[in-house]
Amino acid sequence: MAETTIYQACTASIDEADIGSLLKCVAEQAQQQNEDLIGGINTFYLIFAGALVYFMQLGFAMLCAGSIREKNVKNVLLWNLLDSAGGAFGFWSIGYAFAYGGDDPESTQKTFMGNSGFFLTGNTDMEFWFFQFAFACALSSIVAGTIAERCQMMAYLCYSIFLCGIVYPACAHAFWSANGIFSAFAKEPLWGTGVIDLAGSGPVHMCGGVAALVMAIVLGPRRGRFYDDDGNVLPEPVPMGPHSVALQFLGTVSSFALWFGWYGFNPGSTLFIHSAQLGDVASLVAVNTTLGAAAGALSGMFTSTLIDERKTGVYTWDTTAAMNGCLTGLVAITAGCATVEPWAGFVIGLVAGWVYLGASALILRLKIDDAVDAIPVHMFGGAWGVLATGLFSNPYRMELAGYATGNLGWFYEWGRGSGNFTLMGIQICSILFVFGWTVVMFTPFCYVLKLLNWLRIDPLEEEVGMDLSRHKGSAYQSDDISDKAKNEFYSSRRKIQMDLSTSGRRKSSKNSAEAEPKAESVGGSEHAAEEAA
Repeated sequence: MAETTIYQACTASIDEADIGSLLKCVAEQAQQQNEDLIGGINTFYLIFAGALVYFMQLGFAMLCAGSIREKNVKNVLLWNLLDSAGGAFGFWSIGYAFAYGGDDPESTQKTFMGNSGFFLTGNTDMEFWFFQFAFACALSSIVAGTIAERCQMMAYLCYSIFLCGIVYPACAHAFWSANGIFSAFAKEPLWGTGVIDLAGSGPVHMCGGVAALVMAIVLGPRRGRFYDDDGNVLPEPVPMGPHSVALQFLGTVSSFALWFGWYGFNPGSTLFIHSAQLGDVASLVAVNTTLGAAAGALSGMFTSTLIDERKTGVYTWDTTAAMNGCLTGLVAITAGCATVEPWAGFVIGLVAGWVYLGASALILRLKIDDAVDAIPVHMFGGAWGVLATGLFSNPYRMELAGYATGNLGWFYEWGRGSGNFTLMGIQICSILFVFGWTVVMFTPFCYVLKLLNWLRIDPLEEEVGMDLSRHKGSAYQSDDISDKAKNEFYSSRRKIQMDLSTSGRRKSSKNSAEAEPKAESVGGSEHAAEEAA
């Protein structure tokens, strides 16, 4: 059946002789159809971008699984599933409300967190919730690799809900809410500009990286990583993984993973795509995302090669430096991808590779055990990205992306003879906020888990691996676990089962003993007692 045209709809209620009313009806109907089309396009764009962001979970899972030892693969894969499950619950119940609930674009009042829309009650843009949920899941997955091979399942589930429900929403509110203290989209933004961070170098990546740092410190390193069993410092850190470089690479650069998902993460953060101007912004974002990743991979790999050659006299090509340099470049370009020129995007990625190498060496020197180097990639890379945006943002790109142009990137301020440090100051303040808020909230949370004995697994379970001890068998036939450790583990499990069985028999005997006098009092005979039993 053919659809009714605008003209037919109007002439059904208006006489064709009334030209003025007919033209007005046609114009109103056309405008309404145009608005409906724009709304549908933007909704599809955001859902599609959110799906790409969520697809990054596959990349996180493969990267984490490949980076650790084979005896913990099932455990870390399950963790990445729980990121989505626990994160969805936390963000649905309270997280979204704390991030965006009660936003009033017409108000000049600044708020620390949202205060309405819990459990998605009220008028909520469902497509925007889905997009932001995918961001929250990505944030939660950052910590998974850092604390792998030694953290209890209970602690991980609790942390996923806490991070997505409380910690991240406050950062998202501060950066992106219409009433956020740093938001560039507020009616009266901070110091006339507000923070420039399109897709979350600060509120997503740096927040996740700081959470990983806190949890790694409280949790402590894996057994044998920096210290022997007597607590003596080892001459060199003991390498622990990766067990599969193929999985690492698939997680980082293939069409199934993180780099691919970043094309939803960054371009999707424009939120709308219905005009040529917005299309130009999204296109620049995609280009800068590509250049940042490429430059980070190149600088990370070649710099690592040159350092190794100076130390050993042999050229080697470090796959880990290339992969994590690439990821650090992606993290760093995330903030300024809409406000910097492509050449600046390449420079930001180039420096990001060096930031990764320096930060990785630093945390190793500090004996902080990060199984996948998420802290250098996300915390340090995120901080560099926010700072770099304060250096390279130019007026033309800022205006096109919808930012105020009263304060420019510092290099451009110098170019016009100003030296105005305002935007750079806002960027620095936002970094301090993310770091301070995450540390203040996450430190006591981790210590509470530790006090409840929910944080770290048993040393024997750590030795045999989480797959064997908690997930009903290893993912692979592995020679990584010694026969002695296996025998000790199976003996401990048999003892637990025997204790449980003994406890059950004692309880049964006690119930029988209590039942006998009760039967005698009712029936007054031994036969009645036997029948009662």
